[in-house]
Amino acid sequence: MAIRPNTNKGALAVMSDRLILLTGASGYVGSHLLKALESGGHRVRCVVRHPEALATKAPSTTVVRGDVLDRKSLAAAMHGVDTAYYLIHSMSSDRAFEKADREGAHNFADAARAAGIRRIIYLGGLGTSSRSLSRHLRSRHEVGEILRASGVQVIEFRASAVIGAGSLSFEMVRALAERLPIMIMPRWVSMEAQPIAIDDSLRYLIAALDLDTRRNRIFEIGGADRVSYAGIISEYARQRGLRRAMIRVPILTPRLSSWWLKLVTPMQARVGRELVESIQHATVVSDDLAMRTFPIRPVGISQAIADALRAEDQEIASIRWSDALSATPLNSSWGGVRIGNRLVVSQTIETSDSPARAFAPIQRIGGAVGWYYGRWLWEGRALVDRVLGGPGMRRGRADGSTIKVGDQIDFWRVSNFEPNRKLTLAAEMKVPGRAWIDFEVEPSAAGTTIRETALFDPLGLFGLLYWYLSYPIHQWVFRGMLRRIATAASSPAHTATRPMRAETSALSS
Repeated sequence: MAIRPNTNKGALAVMSDRLILLTGASGYVGSHLLKALESGGHRVRCVVRHPEALATKAPSTTVVRGDVLDRKSLAAAMHGVDTAYYLIHSMSSDRAFEKADREGAHNFADAARAAGIRRIIYLGGLGTSSRSLSRHLRSRHEVGEILRASGVQVIEFRASAVIGAGSLSFEMVRALAERLPIMIMPRWVSMEAQPIAIDDSLRYLIAALDLDTRRNRIFEIGGADRVSYAGIISEYARQRGLRRAMIRVPILTPRLSSWWLKLVTPMQARVGRELVESIQHATVVSDDLAMRTFPIRPVGISQAIADALRAEDQEIASIRWSDALSATPLNSSWGGVRIGNRLVVSQTIETSDSPARAFAPIQRIGGAVGWYYGRWLWEGRALVDRVLGGPGMRRGRADGSTIKVGDQIDFWRVSNFEPNRKLTLAAEMKVPGRAWIDFEVEPSAAGTTIRETALFDPLGLFGLLYWYLSYPIHQWVFRGMLRRIATAASSPAHTATRPMRAETSALSS
């Protein structure tokens, strides 16, 4: 049945006040769905095992403690709920995931029926219903059956790989393409799939809120293209400017493949094995009911990957590191930590000066003033850059005291500027990847905290080698810069500064 717009203003007012329950809000799809629901003005209640982990990420949403494996914890969470999203997935659990999925679905279904919930919206997996399916896909289908057996109306979406920065499938593709110039490709990478962009999957999930039907429905959803995992890897590599050779081999069992994935990706071997077993079966749309029902036309794989990379850039550009890192445990891992494909290292120094005074030397950086520390290293780097065809230091800066977004400062460009608070510079020098340096000042009990954050998006294996080999030099220079900036802020009053505290962010994608 097709979606029909509701022109009854009274009905719209009632629907805008309905309460939506979201499970799995700490997972990949769930966290993105939460943002979309909040931006759409919906009243949302999240049920999670650890509310404290979600509280700062969803300040406008009610977050309650609950666990689908603890039936008693669900009753209060479901009180007054109209529609519930079931996005629970136990594949990464330490328990036998099939048993955990089954138990959680029964508990949730019983509690939803008892609470009088009108509709459950569930995201499962594509694949023909058959005993030959992987354990993972069989479990996904079984969960849908359990939810439907409760008597509560269920709208089930079945999807193939979800493409978005941070999703399991996308991160596997990214790691393989970035780290392996030559890839051994077993047969499973040739199996056909129909990956869907995260934004398109969210559109379907939100559209199901107002779907005009009282029947249970199963919708198979996928992107515009049918493509193998080898094809996804090739497209990702093309967009990143990477040349990759793929060598096909006739045999490589899921167990061997899982250990291979563990060596070259952040994925656990057990999770990798379940994913490989799922990929061995075609996950394509065989029923066009979703296309006939919803006015949604998903994008193809090229656009999905481009959108994922662009969204990641925008998300990281919007991060205020002083806020993000102050609430995060710190970790001194070598080379920084990964956020998506980026490596991030952050360090701070305290000064008794005001934020405006602390920011003044940052605003004068480059050009005639220079980079405060390691002058001969900067000049050497500029010479190498010119030899490689880059701009070097010859551009200088247009003005010695004012800055605006888009200005050139030596071989950097201003990508973000907030007076007396923040300066972000994007490197235009020749490097095997993309690099940024970010300066922030924030008031503190002692006066001002100056934070310096370096980010690097390595391009392939050579980019990683460049970062790790140059990391000690970068750290030495950047720490020296931070000290000299603090000293310059205190001159000529020579206000005492506190010892610098080096920090490495422990954020994860």
